[in-house]
Amino acid sequence: MYVYLLWHTSHLGGRDEKLLGVYATRTEAEARVERSRALPGFREEPSGFHIAEYRVNSDQWAEGFLTV
Repeated sequence: MYVYLLWHTSHLGGRDEKLLGVYATRTEAEARVERSRALPGFREEPSGFHIAEYRVNSDQWAEGFLTV
C-alpha cells in the first residue's frame, strides 16, 4: 500500500517547505494542488508543489545521512 505526501517548497524570503497533506491516492493529492494554487503564498510559486509516493510500513533513510 502506498500513500502520497504533498509538499510545497517556497523560496520567497528563504527556503520554506510545508507538508500540505497525506493522501490515499495520487488523484486526491493532485486535487489538493488545484485547490491550493489560488491561495496566498502558493499562487506566487505555483511550481513549488511536489507529490512523493511512499510505501506504508517501509523504512526511510535506512542508511543514515551526512551533513555537508
